[in-house]
Amino acid sequence: MSNVKWTAEDFQVFEIDGLDERMEALTNLIRPKFHELSETFTGYFSAQTGEEFFGHVAKHARRTVNPPKDSWVAFAPYKRGYKALPHFQIGLWGTHLFIVIAVIYEAPQKNEMAQRLLTNINTIKDLSDDYVISGDHMQPDAIPLKEARDEKLEQLLVRLRDVKKGEFLIGRHIPANDAIQMSAEHFLQLVETTFDELLPIYEIIKGNN
Repeated sequence: MSNVKWTAEDFQVFEIDGLDERMEALTNLIRPKFHELSETFTGYFSAQTGEEFFGHVAKHARRTVNPPKDSWVAFAPYKRGYKALPHFQIGLWGTHLFIVIAVIYEAPQKNEMAQRLLTNINTIKDLSDDYVISGDHMQPDAIPLKEARDEKLEQLLVRLRDVKKGEFLIGRHIPANDAIQMSAEHFLQLVETTFDELLPIYEIIKGNN
């Protein structure tokens, strides 16, 4: 069972200048928490889906100059990677924590995935108002679902289907100050509740609904 408690220092990692200096702080402060979450939630997803899931903690290995602006652990049913598959993530930007499911541009069948989501769009619309959506995993900004139900949600799903670079993420964003206030138990409960609510969307994406 995970016992992850976030601190102000975790979020301040993304203010550290220099690639080596920020990577050292990421490695020492944040990665151990991601590995702990990986151990907890790989078992959760495997039990919930019937597929063997694997945790992938971001390594940022390709970076040579610019320090990472965010970091994460991703979950997918493939040991060697996750970007080509719909995947779940827990991660941090300097401003907030995120708990999401994502389909990003590397997914080779994302047009079919998008069409299934469009066909079942009410499943997304039925999520609570504290959910957010995004069309770009490289940017921290997101649109509250309560503002996106009428038009923007459908627009992002059409873009996911029709545009090569189209992406779709949905989940919860927790402001850094709120995440810092959470107990480890409260955070764990929030993650599990969010994933419970996102699993039906995963099944739609996979065509299992």
